[in-house]
Amino acid sequence: MAIEVVSASMMTSDETTHMARCVGGDRWVVSWLPGRTLSGQQAVTAMTIATTVATRDVPTGTDWAMLDDLALELGLTAREAVFMVALENHDYRKTAKPRRRVLE
Repeated sequence: MAIEVVSASMMTSDETTHMARCVGGDRWVVSWLPGRTLSGQQAVTAMTIATTVATRDVPTGTDWAMLDDLALELGLTAREAVFMVALENHDYRKTAKPRRRVLE
Protein backbone atom coordinates (compact mmCIF):
# COMPACT_ATOMS: atom_id res chain seq x y z
CA MET A 1 0.00 0.00 0.00
CA ALA A 2 1.57 3.24 -1.10
CA ILE A 3 -0.02 6.63 -0.68
CA GLU A 4 1.94 9.24 -2.57
CA VAL A 5 1.81 12.98 -1.99
CA VAL A 6 2.23 14.74 -5.32
CA SER A 7 3.74 18.24 -5.07
CA ALA A 8 2.10 18.79 -1.65
CA SER A 9 -1.26 19.34 -3.32
CA MET A 10 -2.56 15.86 -4.12
CA MET A 11 -2.52 12.37 -2.60
CA THR A 12 -2.94 9.30 -4.76
CA SER A 13 -2.46 5.58 -4.30
CA ASP A 14 -1.36 2.79 -6.59
CA GLU A 15 -4.09 0.60 -5.05
CA THR A 16 -7.20 2.77 -5.57
CA THR A 17 -8.58 5.36 -7.96
CA HIS A 18 -9.53 7.66 -5.07
CA MET A 19 -7.51 10.79 -4.47
CA ALA A 20 -7.23 13.73 -2.10
CA ARG A 21 -6.56 17.31 -3.16
CA CYS A 22 -5.31 20.20 -1.07
CA VAL A 23 -7.62 23.22 -1.25
CA GLY A 24 -5.37 25.56 0.72
CA GLY A 25 -3.57 25.48 4.02
CA ASP A 26 -4.09 22.15 5.75
CA ARG A 27 -7.51 21.62 4.16
CA TRP A 28 -8.11 18.63 1.89
CA VAL A 29 -11.01 17.15 -0.05
CA VAL A 30 -11.15 13.41 -0.71
CA SER A 31 -12.93 11.90 -3.71
CA TRP A 32 -15.05 9.49 -1.67
CA LEU A 33 -16.14 12.17 0.81
CA PRO A 34 -17.64 14.89 -1.43
CA GLY A 35 -18.65 18.04 0.39
CA ARG A 36 -16.31 17.52 3.34
CA THR A 37 -13.06 19.32 4.08
CA LEU A 38 -10.49 17.39 6.09
CA SER A 39 -7.16 18.07 7.74
CA GLY A 40 -4.04 16.58 6.18
CA GLN A 41 -3.97 13.75 8.73
CA GLN A 42 -7.65 13.00 8.12
CA ALA A 43 -6.98 12.93 4.36
CA VAL A 44 -4.24 10.35 4.92
CA THR A 45 -6.69 8.35 7.03
CA ALA A 46 -9.34 8.57 4.31
CA MET A 47 -6.86 7.44 1.67
CA THR A 48 -5.77 4.57 3.93
CA ILE A 49 -9.40 3.46 4.23
CA ALA A 50 -9.89 3.64 0.45
CA THR A 51 -6.71 1.67 -0.15
CA THR A 52 -7.64 -0.97 2.43
CA VAL A 53 -11.08 -1.42 0.87
CA ALA A 54 -9.56 -1.68 -2.62
CA THR A 55 -7.07 -4.38 -1.62
CA ARG A 56 -9.41 -6.69 0.33
CA ASP A 57 -12.05 -8.89 -1.28
CA VAL A 58 -13.79 -9.59 2.02
CA PRO A 59 -12.57 -7.77 5.12
CA THR A 60 -11.65 -10.02 8.04
CA GLY A 61 -12.55 -9.34 11.64
CA THR A 62 -9.17 -7.69 12.13
CA ASP A 63 -9.73 -5.54 9.03
CA TRP A 64 -13.12 -4.38 10.34
CA ALA A 65 -11.57 -3.44 13.71
CA MET A 66 -8.83 -1.43 11.98
CA LEU A 67 -11.37 0.21 9.63
CA ASP A 68 -13.57 1.11 12.61
CA ASP A 69 -10.63 2.85 14.32
CA LEU A 70 -9.72 4.73 11.14
CA ALA A 71 -13.30 5.67 10.28
CA LEU A 72 -13.84 7.00 13.80
CA GLU A 73 -11.23 9.71 13.04
CA LEU A 74 -13.60 10.86 10.27
CA GLY A 75 -16.77 10.62 12.36
CA LEU A 76 -17.92 7.47 10.55
CA THR A 77 -18.32 3.77 11.23
CA ALA A 78 -16.34 1.24 9.22
CA ARG A 79 -19.48 0.11 7.39
CA GLU A 80 -20.38 3.70 6.46
CA ALA A 81 -16.85 4.32 5.18
CA VAL A 82 -16.73 1.09 3.13
CA PHE A 83 -20.14 1.90 1.61
CA MET A 84 -19.06 5.44 0.72
CA VAL A 85 -15.76 4.28 -0.80
CA ALA A 86 -17.68 1.86 -3.03
CA LEU A 87 -20.44 4.37 -3.84
CA GLU A 88 -18.05 7.12 -4.98
CA ASN A 89 -15.74 4.83 -6.93
CA HIS A 90 -15.05 6.94 -10.03
CA ASP A 91 -11.65 7.20 -11.67
CA TYR A 92 -10.96 10.93 -11.34
CA ARG A 93 -7.46 10.47 -12.74
CA LYS A 94 -8.84 9.96 -16.22
CA THR A 95 -10.14 13.01 -17.98
CA ALA A 96 -12.87 12.72 -20.54
CA LYS A 97 -11.65 13.36 -24.05
CA PRO A 98 -13.81 15.64 -26.16
CA ARG A 99 -15.77 13.95 -28.88
CA ARG A 100 -14.85 15.03 -32.39
CA ARG A 101 -17.25 15.29 -35.22
CA VAL A 102 -16.18 14.46 -38.72
CA LEU A 103 -17.35 17.12 -41.13
CA GLU A 104 -18.02 15.98 -44.64
